[in-house]
Amino acid sequence: MLEPQNNHSNNKRIAKNTLFLYFRMLFMMAVTLYTSRIVLATLGIEDYGIYNVVGGVVIMFSFINSAMSTATQRYLSYELGTNNLDRLKTVFSISIIIHFAIAFIVLILAETVGLWFLENKLVIPENRMDAAFWVYQISIVSCMISIVSLPYNAAIIARERMSAFAYISIFEVVGKLLLVYLLVLIASDKLIFYAIFVCIVQIIIRIIYGWYCKKNFQETSFSFVWDKKLFSTMMSFSGWNMFGCIAGVCLTQGTDILLNLFFGPVVNAAKGISTQVQAAINSFCANFQTAINPQIVKSYASNNMTYVHNLLFTSSRLSFYLVLLFSIPIMLETNQILHLWLKDVPNYSALFVQLSMVISLSGALSNTLIMANGATGDVRKLMTTVGLLFWSVIPLSYVWLKLGGEPPVVFFVQIGLLMIAHIIRLKIVGKQLAFSFLDYCRKVLFQIVLVLIICFIPPYVLKTNMDESWLRLVLVTIISTISVLVTVFFVGITTEERNLAKNFIVNKFKKIRK
Repeated sequence: MLEPQNNHSNNKRIAKNTLFLYFRMLFMMAVTLYTSRIVLATLGIEDYGIYNVVGGVVIMFSFINSAMSTATQRYLSYELGTNNLDRLKTVFSISIIIHFAIAFIVLILAETVGLWFLENKLVIPENRMDAAFWVYQISIVSCMISIVSLPYNAAIIARERMSAFAYISIFEVVGKLLLVYLLVLIASDKLIFYAIFVCIVQIIIRIIYGWYCKKNFQETSFSFVWDKKLFSTMMSFSGWNMFGCIAGVCLTQGTDILLNLFFGPVVNAAKGISTQVQAAINSFCANFQTAINPQIVKSYASNNMTYVHNLLFTSSRLSFYLVLLFSIPIMLETNQILHLWLKDVPNYSALFVQLSMVISLSGALSNTLIMANGATGDVRKLMTTVGLLFWSVIPLSYVWLKLGGEPPVVFFVQIGLLMIAHIIRLKIVGKQLAFSFLDYCRKVLFQIVLVLIICFIPPYVLKTNMDESWLRLVLVTIISTISVLVTVFFVGITTEERNLAKNFIVNKFKKIRK
């Protein structure tokens, strides 16, 4: 049975799912950061850089899957919003067929274009080429397993069963941690065995996702059905998303390859470190947005536009605040944090991490607009315009590097393009959902800029008046956290949201006293 939706129950569901996802995220972040330290120390800077750039080549070919994954989740959520179970079953079965086809396409591309690029263009020491080849092949298998798992993942998110999503993800990260400890004990080529271990975990997780979905969701029992109109609609949606995903690959893996061509794998290791930190920070708002995204799509499907607007503006602000909460101490104490986390810190790591935090803050705002655009189903204009803009990151960065630019220039180009893209998204999505640029500025931008300025001052003053030490790191973290929370409470949220927060705190306090 599909249940009717109402705003009050939806808000409670979002809050509950967000808590599950944050429990998942905090655990995963702690384990992932610790695992990265062990992997970097065990593999060494050069092999760690090789793994990141070689894996990046495979990821470049998975852009097709990223687009289809978004389409699958969107259409599953939409049919749940319209309470059409038969249509829901059809959407899932067609998505399974498409994802297997995508896995095959990725295999062909990776074993032809990708393999040629690996052997002829990437800067890899000659004595590590054999290891890089096998890591590449194993990464292809891992990627294909991940692709065919995504419809099940999308079904869990669309059904808003975030507790299951959280527990399975925790199992995944614990598995990787245990396998990394085995890596320390192995005397053979550790780089190859690390890739094998990651692949083994992917296979186990794929089995668990399939088992859970088939047990709990009747629509996930695959049957070979064909709906030409639905297939065409999903492929059109995913096709334009694919255009945007290719552009996103240019922003990330494309710049990784440029850094490799100009500076070699050691700089890739620094970029890999910044990517790890950025992914950890992004997960704070990504979990919140994952909980909200199905509700945006379902509310749009049921034509509840007032609730869609409220979700969009509120999630934009809260996503930014969540990233800001952790970005400030990291940006102010980058060197200390990196030296505590890692034994050997590659050159440029600190600056790369700081610039990645700026990108994360921009992404926190952009992702909510992308989700809202996806809910409408009309993604062509947004993906085309922003995609063409993002494609320019590679030629612009290449020219700057060719003229003698240092590695950080790829971040400067990316940040500039992200700012332009946000303005474009605002104009397009605002027209689709009938809200004005001034509404967005008043309800989102003005508040977050004010919060950013006010909350940054106390920890910055503290840092500039103390010598680098453990005590300064702890104090900066505490002061910045208090500063953000207090500023957000009194300046960064609406009166209604403030009253809801007060009632929540009071009720929790009463329960504790009882």
